[in-house]
Amino acid sequence: MYFHALATDYDGTLARDGVVDAATCMALRRFKAGGRRLVLVTGRELPDLARVFPALDLFDRVVAENGALLFNPATGRERVLGTAPPERFVQRLRSLGVEPMSVGRAIVATWEPHQGKVLEAIRELGLEWQIVFNKGAVMVLPSGINKETGLAAALDELGLSINNAVGVGDAENDHAFLSASGCSAAVANALDGLKAEVDIVLRRDHGAGVVELIDRIIADDAHLAVPPRHGLCYGELVGGGQAVLVPQGGNVLVTGATACGKTTLAIALSEEMAAKGFEFAVIDPESDYEALAHAVAIGTERVAPVLAEAIQILGDAKVNLVVCTQAMSLGERQAFLAGFLGEAAALRARTGRPHWIVVDEAHQVLPSGGEAASRFDAIGVDAAILVTLSPQQISHRVLASVGTVLAIGTDAPLAVEAVAGRLRIAPPVDMPAPAEGQLLCWLPRVAEARPALVDIHPCAQPHLRHRGKYALGDLGPWRSFYFRGPARRLNRAANNLYSFLEAGAEVGDEVWAYHLRAGDYASWFRDVIKDEDLARLAEILAADAAMTPGASREAIAEAVRERYAGPADESWRQGR
Repeated sequence: MYFHALATDYDGTLARDGVVDAATCMALRRFKAGGRRLVLVTGRELPDLARVFPALDLFDRVVAENGALLFNPATGRERVLGTAPPERFVQRLRSLGVEPMSVGRAIVATWEPHQGKVLEAIRELGLEWQIVFNKGAVMVLPSGINKETGLAAALDELGLSINNAVGVGDAENDHAFLSASGCSAAVANALDGLKAEVDIVLRRDHGAGVVELIDRIIADDAHLAVPPRHGLCYGELVGGGQAVLVPQGGNVLVTGATACGKTTLAIALSEEMAAKGFEFAVIDPESDYEALAHAVAIGTERVAPVLAEAIQILGDAKVNLVVCTQAMSLGERQAFLAGFLGEAAALRARTGRPHWIVVDEAHQVLPSGGEAASRFDAIGVDAAILVTLSPQQISHRVLASVGTVLAIGTDAPLAVEAVAGRLRIAPPVDMPAPAEGQLLCWLPRVAEARPALVDIHPCAQPHLRHRGKYALGDLGPWRSFYFRGPARRLNRAANNLYSFLEAGAEVGDEVWAYHLRAGDYASWFRDVIKDEDLARLAEILAADAAMTPGASREAIAEAVRERYAGPADESWRQGR
């Protein structure tokens, strides 16, 4: 189940001449019996609606007054989402002869041709109110209130995302909530302008059209309608068209060599998720996503995350989550991911959230025979983005769930061949090699699919790459930096960036300057840390004859602190 809610307009959509027939009510009950939710979204005032349609308890929430009033039929609770009309405004309309006119909790309603008088009163009194038209009706509401805002409030109370709702309507005032829904539909009697904008135009009119839509949702939920505007656009296809990922397209594998841009692509995808209201969760083994915008991070390089806390945060429909597992052993990471996937799958079954799960360094936590891989396969995880430099090490059954392979770097064809070999299928032939800023997109489930070149959309936020590993982790003896000095009397090792800064401050100016001028820092930054910007900075400092050892040391220290997460000890932040 992907679409967990149906949001329907009343007049002209669910009802004909104000009446909902028995067949439509039966279809609404059948829809709810499957575990889905119903939301009624109408411009009518609540007393009037209850008079013409007593069966409001069919709905989990009612959005009345064109988005200004939220009603829970089960409890009778009403929540006004706007402000009450100023009495002086109502009196002025009456003095202008605006009749008929009704005044609700936050709405003033009349009919054409009184819109001119309404606008005159708004201007005269200096009010920030708006006029909404609907088939001759003139509705006046506080600024910013419409059916979309009302539906969002209703779904928030139900713990659902608007991306998991199907909306259906017929007239002008339905544009807002339909355009925001995960799938939009118009009954056959809808206005032509509305039909031109929705995803589905139904063959039948009024309530019969809603019944038709319910039947389609129940029969083929996953393929109902997921247009590109509701997917993740990550680039432009070379040759024309958008490159888009959709949750129903299977899991996504992002692969390529070290420092090719895999994490940068994952960050760009998270930005697209946030922009379109998709909730996401990131499993982050190396603190790469710790400062990710639009997300709450738990766990650090020293403190392990707690599964219960992760699930509690994930339960909030408005919060995205980053879980740093760097403080855990490999076995602990796999066990954590297994538990997390089970809880996330249960939440997704109830609500459709989280929409996407990103697993970085997937080869570490999803190998064949591993606990997490077994859970991944058993519960049928979908809409996952698996980031790895070694797809060959991922469980075969997990890899078989991948519907899209995004291979980055000049070795992308080799990566595609490796995936094809692991899946025991013939690899594509004559694959182009991506240039910088491009990737190769391949659909392994599509027979004889030819990989496509994609120009990648850049991410807006900087990627502080492998901050935990390079800043505070242990790079090992073979990749550590060794301060030896011109006479090679020293052998001071630095096994990460912050120990490099510490050692650099201790060895003295002569030793520091010797390695700087020899290009040793630039080589280590470029070849081991894989940070070209730091390497270029070291080269610039080495070439400046007027640069003192102390000034160059501080310039490099400042660059490291800006780009990589450091210890909590405040002495580091003060330039120790």
